[in-house]
Amino acid sequence: MSEEKQQVSRRQFLNYTLTGVGGFMAAGMLAPMLRMAVDPVLKEEKHGGLINVGLAVEDITNEPQRVDWKIDQVDGWYESQVSRSAWVFKDDNGDIQAFSPICKHLGCVVSWEGSDQYPNQFYCPCHDGRYYKDGTNVPGTPPLAPLDVYEQEVKDGMLFLGEPQLREEA
Repeated sequence: MSEEKQQVSRRQFLNYTLTGVGGFMAAGMLAPMLRMAVDPVLKEEKHGGLINVGLAVEDITNEPQRVDWKIDQVDGWYESQVSRSAWVFKDDNGDIQAFSPICKHLGCVVSWEGSDQYPNQFYCPCHDGRYYKDGTNVPGTPPLAPLDVYEQEVKDGMLFLGEPQLREEA
């Protein structure tokens, strides 16, 4: 029996080499795309947590007052401070209410008693949007949903607010 070595032709060698190089190049191009698609799924979600808004519970009255505070925000490599606002008051039961000032119609800013025609209501001047004091929208006005409610907690007599939560339509 004769053992002959199988010779690789020039054409086969180039075919194997170009296929290997092409595979490495394709893997090099696809790896970053795959990482970009999978990374957000594997990344641990960071919650902003509750922030001290600088308002003592004893200073909260039955009349809504606007509270402004800043939070640290990180977008990629850019860090900034973002302003947040809330309308805070105590309801008839003595519970603290904290509503987002963002109108659910087109995102304008609502104000308490912003119109002389509609006292004791949150009013959006953009399209005459109105909300009752409990944050529910007045039927027949542009907003179709109630104001969002901030996640809240009281620690050491101070009010801490988190992220605004969507409310079901009342």
